[in-house]
Amino acid sequence: MIDKSTASLTEALSQIKDGSTIMIGGFGTAGQPAELIDGLIQLGIKDLTIVSNNAGNGDYGLAKLLKAGAVKKVICSFPRQSDSWVFDELYRAGKIELELVPQGNLACRIQAAGMGLGAVFTPTGYGTLLAEGKETRHIDGKDYVLEYPIKADFALIKAQQGDRWGNLVYRKSARNFGPIMAMAANVTIAQVSEVVGLGALDPEHIITAGIFVQHVVQVQSEPVAV
Repeated sequence: MIDKSTASLTEALSQIKDGSTIMIGGFGTAGQPAELIDGLIQLGIKDLTIVSNNAGNGDYGLAKLLKAGAVKKVICSFPRQSDSWVFDELYRAGKIELELVPQGNLACRIQAAGMGLGAVFTPTGYGTLLAEGKETRHIDGKDYVLEYPIKADFALIKAQQGDRWGNLVYRKSARNFGPIMAMAANVTIAQVSEVVGLGALDPEHIITAGIFVQHVVQVQSEPVAV
């Protein structure tokens, strides 16, 4: 019997080791798996490379992981905003690396990994500092930059509901990067608000199929302070 549901956050996260590359879903705090991130902090895992759209908000979730000194490098498209003081301080002090990737390229490179593509050509970034040292090509009248897939050892994502096979349904904009990150990681751990019985999810509403998910953990998320 296939049962990917896990009762303990610690049990699901225990396979993550120092030096892992981890994709973390979310657009800001929307869809960010904060409880899984808190679990990482409790385990004391270090030297992580994090792939995420943002580099943390306030002292919550991903920012808390950065503050704990667990991250050596961030690959993201939007590292600085009014409440990204944790990342800003670490970066200015030379305590964390940054690979800046335009948002569309970030999504495209993650998708390329999930689809098994070797690389993709994109016009975004051509002629800028982001294209320095990269292969370029003129195709059908336009200039492109060669970008390679972004893969990860683990993906930590958040969904609204899941079943024991790992099928996931998201809540509105909390869906964002979760589905493509699940495809691009060796192991996907999904926190959900509710684990439901097989057949309870409308097949037409399932966004992430269970084949891309290895662990489903039910958690009660706390509201984010505004």
